[in-house]
Amino acid sequence: MTGDELRFLLTSTALIVGLTAVGLVAVHLVARRFLKWARAEQRVREARRQQLVTLILIVRWVLDILLVTSAVLMLLATFGIEITPLLASVGVAGLAVSLGAQTLIKDLIGGLLIIVENQYAVGDNIQVGDVSGEVERITLRTTQVRALNGDLFVVPNGEVRVMANRTRDWSRVMLDLGVAYEEDLDRALRVLEESAEAFGQDPAFAPHLLEPPQVLGVASLGDSAANVRVAVRTQPGKQWEVGRQLRKYLLAACEREGVSLPYPRQEVWVRGPAQPEGDASG
Repeated sequence: MTGDELRFLLTSTALIVGLTAVGLVAVHLVARRFLKWARAEQRVREARRQQLVTLILIVRWVLDILLVTSAVLMLLATFGIEITPLLASVGVAGLAVSLGAQTLIKDLIGGLLIIVENQYAVGDNIQVGDVSGEVERITLRTTQVRALNGDLFVVPNGEVRVMANRTRDWSRVMLDLGVAYEEDLDRALRVLEESAEAFGQDPAFAPHLLEPPQVLGVASLGDSAANVRVAVRTQPGKQWEVGRQLRKYLLAACEREGVSLPYPRQEVWVRGPAQPEGDASG
């Protein structure tokens, strides 16, 4: 190797390493700035802030891998090592790995889309298939959901096809209250409307409501009662607490105003044997 060739190799190596180092520093500086912004932004929910931080770290990691890989390939080419067979081998190995890890790749892509699209966040109450509960943790591969009874479900992100987010933007309470057929329905509706209006103005519950409760009228006819539907929009995640309190409020109003509510009952008719004509007994 001549002196000129040696100087060329050293110069090329220094240039490649230097540019790679500058690129890595630039990526980390930009990522640090974005991380600082995401952690200091007060208008973003804590759960969404965690997702942004995770996404920034993922992008930084991917860029680091790309820069280092490109630098290694350029160095190999500079030293005269044929990289075409190496790239072909890497491609075949990558294809084999991808075929054997399709489920893992699907989960990773699903997790990335969940974070980018903000489909749900930590603290949201969701339902995925037969699994429902509060999201405790989101990673690129899985979502951990805590059910009401305490069970922790680990859902692969690739399996999230149809998902219901119960705590996004706003929620709604829909409850049916049975009114006995013997009761004056117009009077019962008036009592429920007055009670629902009073509930909406109660300072203990008003902060959780987005609009006053509405008595929608008779929704269905049951075996022993006419089912009256009451609906109200609430703050996200407050529908269960508001629903419990609203049922209690309406029940107390009906008892106070004497509105008959149905309950399971069974009537038994007892008939004795027929008495013969002319029988003076009994």
